[in-house]
Amino acid sequence: MPHITYIALGTNLGDRLENLRAALVDFAPEIQVLDESPVYETEPWGYADQPPFLNMVVRAQTELSPRGLLDRLKEIESTLGRVPSFRYGPRQIDLDILFYDELVLDSESLVVPHPRLHERAFVLVPLASIAPALLHPRLGLSVAQLLETVDRRGVSVFQSV
Repeated sequence: MPHITYIALGTNLGDRLENLRAALVDFAPEIQVLDESPVYETEPWGYADQPPFLNMVVRAQTELSPRGLLDRLKEIESTLGRVPSFRYGPRQIDLDILFYDELVLDSESLVVPHPRLHERAFVLVPLASIAPALLHPRLGLSVAQLLETVDRRGVSVFQSV
């Protein structure tokens, strides 16, 4: 049975827009994109001395288990050139599971919903553009309500040159 998942995509190295496009292409066939947010340019979070990011969120369908989905996303990251770095450092591509159905999961390798999504405008702004009424199963608040609690400065719709 297919599951609905929300996945955040981010990149700040190389051809950022192409990195996002390549990740979306590599999702198939295991992950089928149903809806995608606009692309936003965002200031770095956690470590400021690096280039700005492009971020977006997709709503997708998959038959993969949560762990299988995580493994597939890590495989895509590796294929697209992501190399291990320091926490919050620059990256070719970053793919994070935000939600997986209404699942609440705490394991050593995976926490769903993403444990810090409610603190991050670079996730909430694109997520709210496609799923404002989506309820966070831990917090009991909608994405739109969570967005009201974060500082949105430094997040703008990306305009290609």
